[in-house]
Order: sequence, then C-alpha cells, then structure tokens
Amino acid sequence: MKKTDLQFLQQICEAPSPSGFEWPAAEVFRQRLADTADQITTNVMGSVHATLKGSSTGPKVMLAGHIDEIGLMAKYIDDNGFVYFDAIGGIDAAILPGLRVNCYATGKSSLKGQSSNSKSAAKNKNSGKTTAPTLLRGVIGRKPIHLIEADERKNVTAIEKLFIDFGISGAEAKELIRIGDCMTFGVGFEEYGEGLAVSRGFDDKMGGWVIARVLEEVKRAGGAKGDVVAAATVQEEIGLRGATTSAYAIDPDIGICFDVGHATDYPGIEKSRYGGGTLKGGPMIARGANINPILFERMVVAAEKAKIPYQIDTEPRGTGTDANVMQISRAGKVVGLISVPLRYMHTPTEVLALEDLEHTVALVTQFILDLDEKIDWIPG
Repeated sequence: MKKTDLQFLQQICEAPSPSGFEWPAAEVFRQRLADTADQITTNVMGSVHATLKGSSTGPKVMLAGHIDEIGLMAKYIDDNGFVYFDAIGGIDAAILPGLRVNCYATGKSSLKGQSSNSKSAAKNKNSGKTTAPTLLRGVIGRKPIHLIEADERKNVTAIEKLFIDFGISGAEAKELIRIGDCMTFGVGFEEYGEGLAVSRGFDDKMGGWVIARVLEEVKRAGGAKGDVVAAATVQEEIGLRGATTSAYAIDPDIGICFDVGHATDYPGIEKSRYGGGTLKGGPMIARGANINPILFERMVVAAEKAKIPYQIDTEPRGTGTDANVMQISRAGKVVGLISVPLRYMHTPTEVLALEDLEHTVALVTQFILDLDEKIDWIPG
C-alpha cells in the first residue's frame, strides 16, 4: 500500500466519529477527495457525497461506506468527578473495565481561550457551532477482582455500574465535560504482523477509505460511463440512518455497500455456522436476498477478470448494513455488498489485512468500468 494511502487510512480511523458525532472523519474524507470529485456536498445529517461525473448515459452508482464508529456518551457526573456513560452502538460490556478512553469535552472551561478573538467567538455562538473540543484522557473503572464477591465474578459488570475516572475533581469535571459529550476507545491505528493492521473503528471507516480510493481509481482510469457517488454515510451503528436518507437523495441506479465481515480464521469460531472468511482471502462478495443476483455474478466476473482473490459471503436475509436500506429505497435498487474480513469486530483492536483493502478497491473499480446502460438487472 502506498504511503499516502496508508496515512489516509490512519487519519480517518483515528478521527473521532461515534454515531451522531461524525464530522471529524467527514472532514478527512472531504479533504482527501477535494482534488478528485467534481462535486462534494454534505447533508444535514452529516453524510458526505462526493460525485465523479460520468462521460455518457451509463448507470449512476452509489458507493456507501459508513464513517461512524461505536463509542460512549457522558450521562452523569458525580460530585467526585466520576463520569457514568451510555453506549453508542453495540458495545460488549465485558471488554470495558480497565480500558483507556478519550473524551471530546465541550463544557464551558474546555472551550475557553480557543477562539482567537471575541468576534469569532460570537460568530460560533450565533451559528450554533463550537470550536474544537478539548481531549481528555480517562480510564474505565470498577472494583478490582480482590473486592468482587465470588458470585459476582461469574457475571459481566453491567455498563451502568461502570464509570470513567478522568483524574480530576468533581468541580473541574463538571466544568470541562458536558452531558452528552462523546468518547472513543483511547487507541489508534498501527501496522503489525505480516501485512496486518489493528485499529478501533475499522468498522467501518475502512469503508470510507475504500469508496474514496475507488473514486480516485475510476478517475485515473478515465472515468465511468455514468456518475459515481462516494457516500460517506453516518449513523449506521444506530440503525442505518445516514444511508436511508443518502440513498433517497442520490437515487442511484446501482448501490454498492462496503462494510466489514466476520473473519472466522481464529480459535473459538464455528466455521460450519459462521462461514469460512479469512484474512488475505480477498473481499467477501455477498450473495442472498439483499443482493441483486445479476450484480453478484458480475462482481465475480470482475474479480476473475482482474485476477483478484475473492470469497463468497452468504446473506440469506436482509443484512445489518447500509445495503439493506439502499435496496428498498424508493421503488427498489440494484444493490451489492462487499465486505472486508475482520477479526474482533466492535472491540478496540479490530484486525484486517491491508491487501484485502487494496483488492476490494481493484475489484469494484473493474466492476464500475465494465458497466453500461444495456445491462438487464431483472432477476430470472
């Protein structure tokens, strides 16, 4: 992977973007495509649409990758400064005790002195916008194992019984942190092992990376016959909300969703139940009710034409991805789902293979370049 592409992956993964707070990742996405897209817009929900105009009357393609991540939200601050929290998205409470977190604080004291002059401060106040939040480091705490009764040790400590220790007084915590401030796991991106990378938020900021890279590669190849819209969608983790509005607004002929899929190449996973997805096995092309069967076959042809390794992922019902709402937008859409195999989903240490990302970009670029207006997408 090129150094600049690796840096982009790190930037978008490390930009804090829990559902409902995606604007830092959205800005990374906009900046990356500023010199590639013919038009970039951001809707009121925060989803970013980067459009590459087509050369003729080919089908309009929407590429969807959600840029929100799971996270935490400040719910209550006690008099000693300990912060209680809610989960944003699906979080396993079992992994939380002892984790370090980053809080993006927007309380009164946290924003003092960040504006260069009173006029800009007033402008921010009148517009409803704030300056950049203050980063606070915290630790999720609970009683140590020595003080937990034997019967309690058998159970996972519920989220409502956990708290975050920021190492500050109650008065200071209440000045710095505002109820509703968001938090992320306090870890970032790094390469490790043989061609692997680990980060929080690969689900699904790697999807934002993929759709940006596909747009770049399609442009480098001379463009597509129809418009290609890279849609960095928001609020997927809390109900596919951004993709619902983006698909309606863009009204594509074809929608392709990019998300992570479950790799099962590590201990404790039943392959007979969950399939045989492996890192470095290539992108996982979904097949099932959520997927147009003609599109599936054309994806396989594109993979073989470009000599790209691929895997087939079975989806016998609606998926829990943006593909689900894209398919049933308006009167129905031709939809596909490409997943990148991932280990340890929804943890601070999600793991993928960098070559699977590059193969995903190559696969979909080939698929788009082969499209024309004559394809009959009606099943049967």
